[in-house]
Amino acid sequence: MANRRAARIASAIQQEVTRLLLTDVKDPRVGVISVTEVKMNDDLSVAHISYLPMGGMGDRKQIHEGLKQVARHLRGPVGRAIGTRHSPELRFEIDRNLEYAMHMDDVLSNLPKGADSQEPIPDEGTASAPDTDGAGG
Repeated sequence: MANRRAARIASAIQQEVTRLLLTDVKDPRVGVISVTEVKMNDDLSVAHISYLPMGGMGDRKQIHEGLKQVARHLRGPVGRAIGTRHSPELRFEIDRNLEYAMHMDDVLSNLPKGADSQEPIPDEGTASAPDTDGAGG
């Protein structure tokens, strides 16, 4: 039940933070970002918010500093919107999944081209094993 509650709260925080970043935040360092995921810690006191800057990565350090500053001001409105007794601390973290996917795409595209022409390794079930029980047949 705690997992469902954490997931529900995380979803509500994601929606509210996205709305607040679009409508209320005027910090030019932040710009337009996409909130990709929110994860709650076990006691629901901290929300780890993953984000991606829209329109390129920009100056990551500047964006992160802006979000750190904004997080203090968003905590109250987010807490009121999700209806919990205590507002969770908001911690913004850049989402590295896109970078990782691009890196893996580069790695896979740089594989030797002849690698796919090798003979397949036979499965254990299809290879004929030597007769070891002496039944011969």
